[in-house]
Amino acid sequence: MEEIFKDILLSASLCADCFAVSLCASVAMKRVSWGEILKISLIFAVIQTSFLFVGWAFGDFIARYVLAYVKYIGMGLLLFVGGSMIKEAFSEEDSQNLSGFRNIVIAGVADSIDALAVGISMSMAGRGLHGMTVPLAAVFLITALSVVLGIKGGHVIGRRAGKPASIVGGCVLILLGLNIVFEIV
Repeated sequence: MEEIFKDILLSASLCADCFAVSLCASVAMKRVSWGEILKISLIFAVIQTSFLFVGWAFGDFIARYVLAYVKYIGMGLLLFVGGSMIKEAFSEEDSQNLSGFRNIVIAGVADSIDALAVGISMSMAGRGLHGMTVPLAAVFLITALSVVLGIKGGHVIGRRAGKPASIVGGCVLILLGLNIVFEIV
C-alpha cells in the first residue's frame, strides 16, 4: 500500500508541469469546447505515459546515449511554445496556441521529459512490468485531470486578462524551459 501511495505522489509531481503548461498556454484560447479539452488532455496523458514507459523499457540505452541531450530538447520545445505565445499576443490574428495538433504534441513532449527520466530511474531500480502498472495508470489519469483543470483555469484567466495573460503565460513557459537546463528555480 505504501508503494502505491508513493507511485501516486510521484505521478502527481510529474503532472505539475502539465498543469502549468496547459494553464499558461490556454489563456490565449478564445473558445474551449469540452471536446477540445478532452482531446488535449488525452494527447498530453498519452505522451506523458508513453515517455514514462519508454524510459522504463529502454532505460539502459537511453541513460547511456540520449539522456545528455534530453534537457536541451525539452528547453527548446518550451522556448518555442512560449515564444509563439508571446508573438501571437502581439499579432492581430486570432490564434489558439494549444488548439493545433502540432502545438499540443510539442507542449506534451516538452512536459514529458521528466517522465522519461523517472522511467529510466525505475528501470535502473529493477522495477518489473508488474511494478509499472500503478505508475503508468496514475500518470495517465492524473495528467489528463491536471490538463483539464489547467485549460479551464487558463481559459478563465485569458477571458478576463486577455493579451497580458498570454504574455505572462509565454514568459512562464520560457522560464520553465530555461529552468530545465540552467536550474534557475
